[in-house]
Amino acid sequence: MGFMGDRSTLLETGRFARAEAEPGTEAEGAAPAADAQTALTDADFLDKHGAEDVFGEGDPASDAELEARHRVAADKGDPGAMSVLGALLLRRGDLDGAEPYLRGATGEGDRAAANNLGVLLHQRGYPDEAAGWWRVAAVAGSAPAAHALGRHFRERGDEPAAEYWMRQAAESGHALGAYGLADLLEHRGDKGVERWFRAAAEQGHREAAYRLARHLRKGDPAEAEQWYRQAAARGHRRAALHLGAQLEARGELKEAGRWYLTSAKQGEARAACALGFLLRDAGDEDSAAAWWHRAAQDGDGNAANALGALHAARGETETAERWYRTAMDAGDQNGAYNLALLCVAQERTAQAEQWYRRAAYAGHREAANALAILLLQGGDAAGAEPWFSKAAEAGSVDAAFNLGILFASRDEDRTALKWYERAASAGHTDAALQVGIALVRDGEERAAERHLRCAAGGGSAEAAFRLASLLESLAPPPEPVALGEPVGGAARTESEEWYERAAELGHRRAQVRVGMLASARGDVEVAARWYREAAEAGSRNGAFNLGLLLAREGNEPEAALWWTRAAVAGHGRAALRLGLLAARHGDLAEGQKWCVRAMELGPAEVSERAARLREALAEELSA
Repeated sequence: MGFMGDRSTLLETGRFARAEAEPGTEAEGAAPAADAQTALTDADFLDKHGAEDVFGEGDPASDAELEARHRVAADKGDPGAMSVLGALLLRRGDLDGAEPYLRGATGEGDRAAANNLGVLLHQRGYPDEAAGWWRVAAVAGSAPAAHALGRHFRERGDEPAAEYWMRQAAESGHALGAYGLADLLEHRGDKGVERWFRAAAEQGHREAAYRLARHLRKGDPAEAEQWYRQAAARGHRRAALHLGAQLEARGELKEAGRWYLTSAKQGEARAACALGFLLRDAGDEDSAAAWWHRAAQDGDGNAANALGALHAARGETETAERWYRTAMDAGDQNGAYNLALLCVAQERTAQAEQWYRRAAYAGHREAANALAILLLQGGDAAGAEPWFSKAAEAGSVDAAFNLGILFASRDEDRTALKWYERAASAGHTDAALQVGIALVRDGEERAAERHLRCAAGGGSAEAAFRLASLLESLAPPPEPVALGEPVGGAARTESEEWYERAAELGHRRAQVRVGMLASARGDVEVAARWYREAAEAGSRNGAFNLGLLLAREGNEPEAALWWTRAAVAGHGRAALRLGLLAARHGDLAEGQKWCVRAMELGPAEVSERAARLREALAEELSA
């Protein structure tokens, strides 16, 4: 039996070979209230100062008009005007101009000005003084200030204080506060994450929508998709990537491609890589290569591997090797594994071992399995075993099966069975077959039947044959045929169905058995077809039985041809038949020759009959 790993081909890493660590936030939640516009959303500030007309959505007034409108009043000491004018100057980046107005308004108890003064001081590099003003504003009920203060404490590692102020902002309906609270709770593994991500997402926070979708994707994929869509529609590139993956998984390739394209154009390398696979599968290799090239240049190792595979398939080994090296440089050890496969194809065994080792030391389980096979083929069984073990412990089903083979070759059947069972439990067809064989040998037929069914269902012809044999042996004896009932009229048994499955898969012994069952039913044509198929594939029993059918039909010359083929292959009964046939035709010397052959081949009964016939032919010759 061969080793599974010697069938290694280019590793199909798929669209998302390595799930990169998702960044916690994007720009919309990154800076601690450094956006002046955020501060200006304070609802109380707007109500108190009648600023809805100034900052309301769709207001045609420009910042210049607003500044001119409020400067006169601000210069006269109007707190509301000073607050608005300071906020406008802060948003414009005029910190020197904004500060006196904000300080003046703050001195008059304007909480929005206190919040914005905190923003200004934070931008100047005075975080502690900024926090003092944020606290003033937050205590006065400013949700943006509470959020900013929460972020301030989190950056300093004071999570209890951060949670307190974030919660104040969140419970006031502040989207960034809800998002910040959810992010903190998720970091700590606390409850309430989904609630606060949802609260922020429902207010249009795209990163919250994305993070909420990630929380929901296993439990409620339909709702997760809705949130991915909302975030993607608002320009979230990772949401577009994951939405594309969800759509592709259920076969909606056209829409998946649109979202991959959207994400890729926004600079998401994984989306460009996934789009490349989609285009390749559609037959557009040139466009696929273009997107893979773009993704690889942005550091996507999976895309570099895909380019390497593309060039390797075209026979451009130097270019393929270059891209595999690029994948390694990007931290993708599939590149080293694929380089090793490239070297194996070129019979550069030493280099292949080097690259397999590199990938295996980095934890690539299939590389560890392939390295073990390479060492075993070189005669280093002791060196191979630990690599097989490492690969198997890392989850390589092939390596577990190969360990079974290795221990079986040393007659350590118990250890071999343990590894076979491990591989079989992961769905390895050949391992299930080996477990079934071992259990039959130990007399555990029912347990063996379960494993043989798994292997046969997985497409193993040998398992189908052995299952059929087992079912046939376990079946009760057939009922006697009633008087007048045609022979073979009963329905086919399950064992016959498995024999036929194995025969159709090319199993020669099964083909002979199906032929025998057909012959017993009187279906000579079907029997002859299966015997012939087995015989032409090299089955000596098939050749012998085909000869019997042909002889029965009066076609002795062709029967003799098949018996000759069977006898040459070591079939004693075929040799005896040829001896009898030669004797009947008067060719005594030829008959003696086949009798000697039958005596050598056996079994005992055939040898005895062949010996008696030989003596009779010898007497006839000497008469």
